[in-house]
Amino acid sequence: MNFGVIGSGSWATALTKILADGRHTVNWWIRNADTIKYIQEHHHNPHYLSAVKFNVSLLAMSSDIRQVIRQSDVLIIAVPSAFAEEVLIGLKSEEWIGKKVISAIKGLLPDKNILLNYYLQEAFDLPLDNYFAVLGPCHAEEVAEEKLSYLTISGTDIRTASEISSHFNTDYINTVVNHDILGVQYAAVLKNIYALGAGIADGLNYGDNFLSVYIANAADEMAGFLKQFGAEHITVGDHEGEDPVTHRKTPNYAASVYLGDLLVTCYSLHSRNRRFGHMIGKGYSLKAAQLELNMVAEGYNAARCIYNINRSVGAAIPIAETVYRILWEDVKAGEGFKRIEQVLV
Repeated sequence: MNFGVIGSGSWATALTKILADGRHTVNWWIRNADTIKYIQEHHHNPHYLSAVKFNVSLLAMSSDIRQVIRQSDVLIIAVPSAFAEEVLIGLKSEEWIGKKVISAIKGLLPDKNILLNYYLQEAFDLPLDNYFAVLGPCHAEEVAEEKLSYLTISGTDIRTASEISSHFNTDYINTVVNHDILGVQYAAVLKNIYALGAGIADGLNYGDNFLSVYIANAADEMAGFLKQFGAEHITVGDHEGEDPVTHRKTPNYAASVYLGDLLVTCYSLHSRNRRFGHMIGKGYSLKAAQLELNMVAEGYNAARCIYNINRSVGAAIPIAETVYRILWEDVKAGEGFKRIEQVLV
């Protein structure tokens, strides 16, 4: 498989490192030609994960996205969800024929309130069977430090998902395969909202006892939304047999891609959503928090997207809705969390 990576942020850089460490040549689309030149000369990304050193002989970098697509069998899209349409606009359906696409986007396209797979299907006729998602729990910073992490590769075509996952296995990456392609993506969106809320709680000086209750309730709320939406694997403790190849238990809601990713995103100091929320809880304005973070916190746009989607889904998500109101309707953080206190059980 020839891999291409679209994007040059921290997660794109981490995924490129994983593939390069597996001795894969990576076709890497980077918008800025100066960044490409810097990486060629200094062997690291000047803007993200600068401690990661690359063997540049394995990197085929280009600012021409069409060239990267043309040279790749499998394309990893790893740009912030808010910029995905801008990056891909102008491409033609025929350029995607036969390509496998992996979403490394942990958000919804905010102008349309849809997952990337729906956009690719509408814009480029990409079938769902050719679409996959790579998810955590896996922070880019720990990949840079080569701390043991787990990636989940999800797709309706399990055979191809398994083949793709084999290319991501390294000494510090274990992979899991999952076929709940819609459920895992919505879980990734929701966990960012709840992590942003966890950061707000920390900024408001709530303690660990409260945070544990908050996260437990957020997990229950997330499961309710996913179940209402028709996602699979939501029951904890029940497994549909085992994987015939790995002999692992089949995944359920307690698996890393659902509950595990929620936990690490809410607790970890690497979590940009948690850091963004912390600043909001401390009284930063949205603009000031965005400037201070200097990265995209996907939970910000996701809160509005999920609020709009839930108008038709009808799930009970008072925590996510309150985070939305804090971010988008000028509800004071302290007042919002007083409301959240009343719904926790």
